[in-house]
Amino acid sequence: MVATSHLPQISPSASRLTLQTAPFAPDSTAIRCLDWDRDRFDIEFELQNGTTYNSFLIRGEKTALIDTSHGKFRDLYLEELQSLVDLAAIDYLIVNHTEPDHSGLIGDLLRLAPQMTVVASKVAIQFLQNQLHRPFEFQVMKSGDRLDLGQGHELAFISAPNLHWPDTMLTYDSGTQVLYTCDVFGLHYCDDTLYDEMPALLEADFQLYYDCLMGPNARSVLAALKRMEPFSVSQIATGHGPLLRHHLADWTGRYRTWSEAQAQAEPFVAIFYAGEYGHSDRIAHAIGQGLLKTATAVELVDWLDTDIHAVRELVTTAAGLVLGMPPQMPPGLEPLLSTMLAAVHPKQAIGLFETGGGQDEPIFPLRNRFQELGVKPAFEPILIKATPTEATDKLCEEAGTDLGQWVNRDRTQKSQALDSGLDQAMGRLSTGLYILTAQKGDVSSAMLASWVIQASMQPPGLAVAVAKDRAIESLLHWGDTFVLNVLEEGNYQRLMKHFLRRFPPGCDRFEGIATYAAANGSPILAESLAYLECTVNHRIEAGDHWVIYCTTQTGRVAKPDGLTAVHHRKAGNHY
Repeated sequence: MVATSHLPQISPSASRLTLQTAPFAPDSTAIRCLDWDRDRFDIEFELQNGTTYNSFLIRGEKTALIDTSHGKFRDLYLEELQSLVDLAAIDYLIVNHTEPDHSGLIGDLLRLAPQMTVVASKVAIQFLQNQLHRPFEFQVMKSGDRLDLGQGHELAFISAPNLHWPDTMLTYDSGTQVLYTCDVFGLHYCDDTLYDEMPALLEADFQLYYDCLMGPNARSVLAALKRMEPFSVSQIATGHGPLLRHHLADWTGRYRTWSEAQAQAEPFVAIFYAGEYGHSDRIAHAIGQGLLKTATAVELVDWLDTDIHAVRELVTTAAGLVLGMPPQMPPGLEPLLSTMLAAVHPKQAIGLFETGGGQDEPIFPLRNRFQELGVKPAFEPILIKATPTEATDKLCEEAGTDLGQWVNRDRTQKSQALDSGLDQAMGRLSTGLYILTAQKGDVSSAMLASWVIQASMQPPGLAVAVAKDRAIESLLHWGDTFVLNVLEEGNYQRLMKHFLRRFPPGCDRFEGIATYAAANGSPILAESLAYLECTVNHRIEAGDHWVIYCTTQTGRVAKPDGLTAVHHRKAGNHY
């Protein structure tokens, strides 16, 4: 098996980017983009061994390209792909996952080869439509669907939501017994060795990758492993790192062992949705993202792909339930609902949503039935009568966070318990009082902040600690902007009381508060003593918080002689 590598001309200070191609199965070629010097990936990883972005080409009677690469490889990748195949001859672009490190060149490819049909999960197609802002041919796939490329290459698709994005699917080629998994079973390890020939070199990175990306979704990992069981797999072609062949049973066995241990140890919420109806899957995934912010495990269940036995088991063991109802009752759903109503108990919480644009609202009678059984609603029923927007996604995420906080209420109280001396000593760390405000598109949010410090002078920078389950957290990623409003001593009680309220999902946090827009679009509080316009540069994980470092170029003081409000605590286990 011969591999070819291409090394571009680079300056000594630049990152090394190379490209490797190699046949690895009949009619199948790997295109591996090697990022040797990358030292951080997203916010989870401090990389020790760089990473790779893997793409694959299958030639039957029809030709399919599976995933693309990171935008930094644009020139290298497109040049090599065109040397391997006439772009006009590519029939399908299979997108297992739309995170930019795998989909960063899709827009370029569609401009060069507009005849391609994009094949992906329903959620992935929705994500791509929002990213590309141009029409393209597509075909939605779900578990069990197949696509025949000819010459024995019949592709089967396996739904794997929440691994680690809601859009993930796996692709299996029955002709070669290769399973294409994108992020699943991957690892950040850069080497021009095509396969897992020396597992001792890979084990630490393999486990770190699982712990950071897959571990929080252990129940979803187990569900994907179960869907994989009918397929005889000889190789796993991952999106990062080497392909897995020599120690396949060991790698998949580790996923199963780790996930079973984690699933047994954690409370979880089962989310039932009807993927065929309206935007049910999108709403389910948004609620799931909110739950994951509270470190609550999630199990996604399609009503049309389950049975009474599975429903009974899930309802009996879940700490909470979310039911997504279609506008009309499909065949077979009534017995599943009856089973659920018979199995629920008052220690659970429930959430309901309905999507599809119908005129009926079946979730309100259903909510009443759950309440009669003593099951607590974690959030008000969510009705989706039109195409969801970013604001809809945010509302659903906040609803999921509320449910997760309820599920974890006892565990949170126990984790906050400190030794009394340590608790009192930590409480003597006094801080200022601030209101952090953010606007992103149609979505706005705010929170009272007290853990704020100046972090650098050149450039002017500060750090803010934000709890992982805060609603505003999702608006504070790299490149996002916000305003830090400084509260004034003697004139902060009204604002503090307002922003300490528990806001229902989707509620306008600025109702009754005078604001005006900063240059970055976020609200400035008219009553604040001063404000700083900030841009997020980095996020560092710090236990149950993110420490967010940001720079600022703009700030104003309303009262030059005013003093910042100071927050004095007596205990260190809460704000």
